[in-house]
Amino acid sequence: MKAQHRPHRYGDDRIRIGGSIYGVAAEINDPDGYAWAALTAMDGTRTPDEVAARLRHAFPGLTAAEAAGVVGLLLYSGYVEDAAAPGPEELSLRELERYSRNAAFFRGVDLTPREHGWEAQVRLKRSRVLVLGLGGTGSHTAWALAACGVGEIHCVDRDLVELSNLTRQALYREADIGRPKVDVAVARLAEVNSSVRVTGEIRAIECEEDMLGLVRGFDAVAMCADEPAGRGGIRVWANRACLAEKIPWALGGYNGPLVSVGAFTPDGPCYECLTAGIDASLAPGIPVDLGGPGVIAPSAGVSGHLTAQAVIAFLTGIPAPSGSYVTGVNLIAPDQHVYTRHPAAPGCPACTPDALRAETLGSVAG
Repeated sequence: MKAQHRPHRYGDDRIRIGGSIYGVAAEINDPDGYAWAALTAMDGTRTPDEVAARLRHAFPGLTAAEAAGVVGLLLYSGYVEDAAAPGPEELSLRELERYSRNAAFFRGVDLTPREHGWEAQVRLKRSRVLVLGLGGTGSHTAWALAACGVGEIHCVDRDLVELSNLTRQALYREADIGRPKVDVAVARLAEVNSSVRVTGEIRAIECEEDMLGLVRGFDAVAMCADEPAGRGGIRVWANRACLAEKIPWALGGYNGPLVSVGAFTPDGPCYECLTAGIDASLAPGIPVDLGGPGVIAPSAGVSGHLTAQAVIAFLTGIPAPSGSYVTGVNLIAPDQHVYTRHPAAPGCPACTPDALRAETLGSVAG
């Protein structure tokens, strides 16, 4: 049994696996005691066949097929791992030590049977992520991705460090004022994790074609820039570029105390579906405020870490992808949790089959 999911018996016929802290607990009705006997035998010292044999010894009425069936169900529940599985060759001893807490987290929340308990970390190491924008959200996002061990991180920003940035942007110091954010961020992230390859470029994204060329080749995009703003600006460009390249992307931001992240998969619904739904819910002429200058360090940090978490989920498959969503929290009203899976907009200009086909043909022709 995974250490995070040690079983507990309630009465004579119920077993609880996993703690509620992980949100993945399960209960088993076990009137005959077969499951409990198998679980207590799964201590890392026996093979599945030996556990089944132990079951048959304890319960002579069980057939070999029935005992193997009990063991098989538990093995594929996701609460059990192979204690004899070798560690991954891709991770050095130093990395195994560095990422030990990561591994404990992923083992606790992941119920998909894996070859070994380090698969999520290996996937992170193999991944390439683009972080676009290194301000309040982006600086925290980039730090979290580097700390978690994403193999390659490419940072893009056009700005210089300013005094007003230091209230919330985690990678900069007073001595950095006047320097390009990209230069400072790349150097600082390398100090955070020397096992990660961090690159950067000072660049302004000025059109959809710029964005398409930028995102190509990455496994995920963390969209943390907000200029050019507006409904036809950089967020729409990111949406269409990521759809064309079939890349998942996360959009983090804040509006005063409201902090949120949108996670968009290549299958949609897309960002433009979301904004179309917001528009449809408002009276004509009412503008939608997608962000503003009001921010403090906690709101920027929460935004960045929500964005990083969405990207990590894309890369590891933990949890399994289930479509696009928006989630967040109001820091001055914590009972107001934001969560929605918005529907696809009929005739969306970005993610309907006709739109995607035209985008793909245009990309090939270019």
